[in-house]
Amino acid sequence: MLVDIHNLIIGFDGTEVVRGLDLTIQRGEIVALVGESGSGKSVTARSLVGLAGPGARVTADRFIIDGADVTRFRERDWRALRGRKIGFVLQDALVSLDPLRRIGQQLADASRGRASRAEGAALLASVGMRDAERRLVQYPHQLSGGLRQRALIATAIAQDPALVIADEPTTALDATVQKQILDLLRQRRRAGQTLLLISHDLAIVADLADRVLVMRDGEVVEHGPTAHILSAPAHPYTRRLLDAIPSPRSRGTQLTTGQRLLPKRIDPLHVVLEARHLVKRYGRDQVAAVDDVSFTLAAGEALGIVGESGSGKTTVARIVLGLVEPDDGRVELAGQPWSALSEPERRLHRAGIQFIAQDALSSFDPRYDVGRIVGETLDAVGVFGAARRRRVLEVLDAVRLGPSFLDRHPRELSGGQRQRVAIARAFAPRPRLLVADEPVSALDVSIQAQILDLLAELQATSGTSLLFISHDLGVVQHLTDRVLVMKEGRVVESGEVGSVLARPRHPYTQALLEALPSLPARVRQPDPVLERSAS
Repeated sequence: MLVDIHNLIIGFDGTEVVRGLDLTIQRGEIVALVGESGSGKSVTARSLVGLAGPGARVTADRFIIDGADVTRFRERDWRALRGRKIGFVLQDALVSLDPLRRIGQQLADASRGRASRAEGAALLASVGMRDAERRLVQYPHQLSGGLRQRALIATAIAQDPALVIADEPTTALDATVQKQILDLLRQRRRAGQTLLLISHDLAIVADLADRVLVMRDGEVVEHGPTAHILSAPAHPYTRRLLDAIPSPRSRGTQLTTGQRLLPKRIDPLHVVLEARHLVKRYGRDQVAAVDDVSFTLAAGEALGIVGESGSGKTTVARIVLGLVEPDDGRVELAGQPWSALSEPERRLHRAGIQFIAQDALSSFDPRYDVGRIVGETLDAVGVFGAARRRRVLEVLDAVRLGPSFLDRHPRELSGGQRQRVAIARAFAPRPRLLVADEPVSALDVSIQAQILDLLAELQATSGTSLLFISHDLGVVQHLTDRVLVMKEGRVVESGEVGSVLARPRHPYTQALLEALPSLPARVRQPDPVLERSAS
């Protein structure tokens, strides 16, 4: 037994955030902790390396790691354990890696100075990184997201630890890059590596883990073999997590309730957005980030753009928003020139096109309260005073927040609440077009479900057109009407979303779909209401 924990309790300032947790991990096993933010899964994982946090009180009836009782460990004992016994892979490699040190230097640090240049290159090669010698002298910002994650995994395994903890190691990665990282973790497992996986993505857990513990509010509500728990969940919370996952089957229904969505009012004769032969080049070599991209978007319609990082989808969004000038081609809004206008001319019409960013917090002024954040988009349409307050309250009510949030600041809000504020701000001036760039990629599955339901409802009731940028094909299949698949700046496939993603013709689209992890088939749960009525 590598890890043997019984009755783990973690508290802060008298509040218990983890209660009565039992966790065992056999050598060579992959165990997953799943649950929403605040469920206690990450603080549980950090307690295994003595990093539960400042002021944390950690107690357990039994807390054994690789034969050592850690209940009496001091900081120097934990430092000896980290890296040598347990490696840690965090979610955001760009934040976790030192931006001022080369990759080779960081590998040497992780191995406590014992790794030579040749050993560092071999370590990078072992995690599937090509041109390892060249990567050793690069800085983290010079690597792609997938390469940074590989470098971070290399630092975690530099001392060949008995256990690796991976905390959301693939969140916000493209499907194909995610598959590469999962394949790498699988290879480590075949080499005898033991893994504790922290994730809210149940499909990844199904693809990788032997056993799963489902956590809610600091407690394990269900545990057992992964295939059994995810195909026949016994606890309502586990079933709710599974039901919240967007897919082609969920299309047309609310993820949170299963009820039918309001029908959209799509007017195919009224083109809100038209992009023709867009081209954008960057750098000395004039590499085309966007290369001859054309599409239209009708009133009330939702169009998805999918592709890997570097495919050009975000550059297209920035051109549509008027934040980047195309080198060639044009954009028109409602039949009128848009990309050809000067910025002062565009400013007169910006209220008609609004944006929802992936990271709502970074898009807010931290000095503003919610009332001011939502109301700032009304300046462009000349809504002030009492009318402004009425509209702010109206959209806050529409996003299920209400007047009690008016005076709160961004740091006082949860991730889901911040995203609701961002949506309220975008809908406040009643735009014709909404551009959303990865607006749910960093959210827990149940919060994501609430935001997707909210977007679908507001789009249907307002008639606003939606340009939705995402790497998550399940979300795109659930939410959008048509889809563009982009690769290396070009559209390789497009059409009605159900047709394109159910019967892809282009090898690239097929590769994206094949890279997606899948959940086991669900066993139908008995309905207690029907059973009582039948009896």
